[in-house]
Amino acid sequence: MSKLAIYPGTFDPFTNGHLDIALRSVRLFDHLVIAITTNAKKTPLFTVPQRKALIEKSLPEGLDITVESFDGLLVDYAQERGSIILIRGLRAVSDFEYELQMALLNRRLNPAIETIFKMPSEEYSFLTSTAVKEIAQLGGCVDGLVPVAVKAALIEKFNNNL
Repeated sequence: MSKLAIYPGTFDPFTNGHLDIALRSVRLFDHLVIAITTNAKKTPLFTVPQRKALIEKSLPEGLDITVESFDGLLVDYAQERGSIILIRGLRAVSDFEYELQMALLNRRLNPAIETIFKMPSEEYSFLTSTAVKEIAQLGGCVDGLVPVAVKAALIEKFNNNL
């Protein structure tokens, strides 16, 4: 039986921290789906199709990773895809409370769902999409924070040289 894991998020934009979690997660499972969703509380910088394309350009070839998008409840999407495994990144204690609540709610909605928390590599433990957007908008350098394709998209979006 193959194990499919789902790594959900808004990924707006996809950072090297996200990439780090994805690359380390795909080693543990037969297949990884990076599942892009929207968040009504956030105003996205990139559209879902743009985020999908940027993530696909950022992934090394030959890995068993697909990029999809979904609407609705994550547990419903996971069930439709035949997965019981959700991957979530934890950078710091400040992430833990929110992620714990979400994991427990997901388990309540579907008791078969298991959430696996992964810490990013130390070099990305401070990295957030929000910070990357702010740095890029103000013309700061995002080298080492995002994949090359994402950097190019940020330059185009903010019309600066980063």
